[in-house]
Amino acid sequence: MTVPQPVITIIDYGASNLRSVTNAIRRLGYQPLVTGSAKEIAGADAVILPGVGAAPDTMVSLDKLGLLAPIKEYIAAGRPFLGVCVGLQVLFTSTEEGGGAPCLDIIPGRVKKLSGDLKIPHMGWNQVKQLVSHPLFRGVPQTANFYFVHSYYADPADRSVVIGATDYGQAFASVIARGSMVATQFHPEKSGESGLKIYDNFIRMAGAGK
Repeated sequence: MTVPQPVITIIDYGASNLRSVTNAIRRLGYQPLVTGSAKEIAGADAVILPGVGAAPDTMVSLDKLGLLAPIKEYIAAGRPFLGVCVGLQVLFTSTEEGGGAPCLDIIPGRVKKLSGDLKIPHMGWNQVKQLVSHPLFRGVPQTANFYFVHSYYADPADRSVVIGATDYGQAFASVIARGSMVATQFHPEKSGESGLKIYDNFIRMAGAGK
């Protein structure tokens, strides 16, 4: 008897890294569904919200597609969700980017611009300090490096959601988790085997892993 493939949905709102995220999931042996349909998102076993660019633009694109409420409802129902880079930032109350803009307000807190003497954007490989033992980190060494491209970082009001932190002139939350919702400021799809492991662990957390 053939076991049906889990429905791993990647939200398509025009982000430029859709192909690399899709290819990463395919490398793990799955055929993800790339869609901007609220109905198809609601029917997913696991949802990934990738991100490149600016959080305010992402919010506008999601709004035009009618996806703001469906994403909130999906997460509120405790269903498996992974945000990546800007996909992490839009989970917060608001962002300073673009002069200030509201976000999804799923996690209380504000997205702020990186400060300090180091070059912005933060671009390249950096370590993620695992602050707690979490299934998302299963099999990922503390010394693992991940690929970052960002100028803004999330500052949660509740620090208990921060499960991974990175130092780039200042310490910032690079991995967050609350229930079945997880998010990374780095790009797992650009982070080699450790990044693939993050995606694989997320799918396994969703109960959809092989």
